[in-house]
Amino acid sequence: MKLSVALADCLRAGQAAILVTVEDAQGSTPRDRGTNMLVLATSAKGTIGGGALEMEAILEARRLLTCGESRSQRDIALGPAIGQCCGGRVVLSFCRADAAVLEALSAAEEELEQDFAPVFIFGAGHTGHALAAALAALPFKTTVVDTRPALLEGLPANVLGVASALPEVEVRNAPPATSFVVVTHDHALDFHIAAAALARPDSPYVGMIGSATKRERFRRYLRDMNAEAGFERLILPIGGAKLRDKRPEVIAALTAAELLVEVIGTHGEKRMHRLCTCP
Repeated sequence: MKLSVALADCLRAGQAAILVTVEDAQGSTPRDRGTNMLVLATSAKGTIGGGALEMEAILEARRLLTCGESRSQRDIALGPAIGQCCGGRVVLSFCRADAAVLEALSAAEEELEQDFAPVFIFGAGHTGHALAAALAALPFKTTVVDTRPALLEGLPANVLGVASALPEVEVRNAPPATSFVVVTHDHALDFHIAAAALARPDSPYVGMIGSATKRERFRRYLRDMNAEAGFERLILPIGGAKLRDKRPEVIAALTAAELLVEVIGTHGEKRMHRLCTCP
C-alpha cells in the first residue's frame, strides 16, 4: 500500500500521525534521502531502514504525538551511540500529518512513479500472474497482455491488464525503453511476440520462458525471417538456469531479480525517491 493511501485512511479515521522523512543521508545508511515512514500511536507504516535508527525515529515521533508538538528534526550518527555500525549519518525530519502533508506526499509519490521502468508481460497464466505480483512492489510500471480477457482478472491494483487479439501490436505501441517478458500459453505466439520485441532496439530486456530446445527453435524461426541479428539479446530461459525450479512463483522471483539487475542497474538507476518535506 502506498504511504499516501495509509495516511489518507488515518486522516479519515481521525488518527494522529507523524511523517518521518530522511532529509539527508551521508555515507553508509540503511535507506536513502527521501525515504518516508508514517508513525501512529501504536503502529508504523513504511520503513526508514529498521534497527536502532528506526526505533529512535519512532520514539521521537511518538513523543511529538504525546506532547502535541508539530515538528522536530534529529541528526543521528549511525555508530556505537545507538548500537549501529553503518558508519553513516542521517538527518530525520518529523511533522504532524494533515491534509497539506497528504497532498505533498501524494505528489511526491506520483512524481516518483513517472520514473518507473515500463515492463510488458505477455501471458496471464500462472507465471504471468506470479510475475505481475512480484513486480507490483518494485519500481516498474507493469502491464500484462493476453488474448484471453478472463485471465486478466485478479491482477494487482497497480498492474494494468490489456486484452489484445494481436499482442505483437502491443509491442510496437509500447512506451520507449519498455522491457518485454514473454510467457504465453502458445509457442508460436511466443515467437511472434519475441520477434517483435527484439526488433525494438530501445528495449533493455527481452525475455522468454522456455528451454534450450525452444531457444534453438526460435533461433531458426528468426533465421527463416531474416531477423536473426537480434537473437543474441534474448534472455531464455528467464530467471537464469542455475536454479532449476519450475514453480511459477520461483520463476517470477528470479525474473524480477533479473529485471532489477538488467534494467534498473545496467541501464541506469531510476530515481528511487522524491523528497517529501512538510509544507
